Amino acid sequence: MKYLIKHTTSYTYLDTVSLCRNIIHVSPREYEYQRNIYENITVTPTPEIIEHQKDYFGNKVYFFTIEKPHKNLTIVAEYETEVIQKDHRDFSDIPWEKVIELFHNDSSIETIQALEFLYDSYYVQKHDDWKEYAQISFQPGRTFLGSIMDLTSRIYKDFKYQPNATTIATPLHDVFLQKSGVCQDFSHFQIACLRSLGIPVRYVSGYLLTNPKSDKQSLIGSDASHAWIQVYYPGFGWFDFDPTNNLQPSDQHIIIGWGRDYDDVSPVKGIILGGENHTINVGVSVIAAE
Repeated sequence: MKYLIKHTTSYTYLDTVSLCRNIIHVSPREYEYQRNIYENITVTPTPEIIEHQKDYFGNKVYFFTIEKPHKNLTIVAEYETEVIQKDHRDFSDIPWEKVIELFHNDSSIETIQALEFLYDSYYVQKHDDWKEYAQISFQPGRTFLGSIMDLTSRIYKDFKYQPNATTIATPLHDVFLQKSGVCQDFSHFQIACLRSLGIPVRYVSGYLLTNPKSDKQSLIGSDASHAWIQVYYPGFGWFDFDPTNNLQPSDQHIIIGWGRDYDDVSPVKGIILGGENHTINVGVSVIAAE
């Protein structure tokens, strides 16, 4: 599938900003299942410096600096991106207990590298409460991916998608108590549950198809950047799960990047001098290319 993507972020400041330096994660990641045919980033006011490179996790990241006084900042990212559906037809799932053993016994470089996603991160910490919640899905003998899909479905049923119910700084314990939030919260919670069981899992930031074909319902979170998770399976790689929509992502999910949690792939992050209070508006459009 090919998609036309437009991501607009606008800041309006109460007072003049004399200097800003920002890092942005908005470019779809290029890897074996995804490539960018066209890419354009426009920043207003025009930056004195704008460049890009790959971060620690291999995601494309832009850096820019604006040194002229301004009270408005707009970032427009436009892409044509092709997504190739993953093929798992030759895959055979096994009991989750056997997979846990593989994390300790498999000495391949892929498994060793995946183990860094077992540890606590800025927004996600392991806890016995999350382990207890997750273990309901991990019944003896149940397959590994079957257990994770059951956990995905339970989060979808137990938690209500409610914009403005949380901020990115809302602790997971508060999200758990109120049973509401947005895709970042649900992804962080599922990551916490799985890491508490000793399973490597990473946070994924991306886009969703905004307006699918008439016979398909729009996915939750399609009007902004989205979040879901990837779980590592020794010998087979990473498998995607979307707790906000209760599914395993296919070619309607476009990956921007992955990391330990939101902090590693936040769309815009930086520093400013001045500005005082500000308002932000974000708009995302993803349509199928002709």
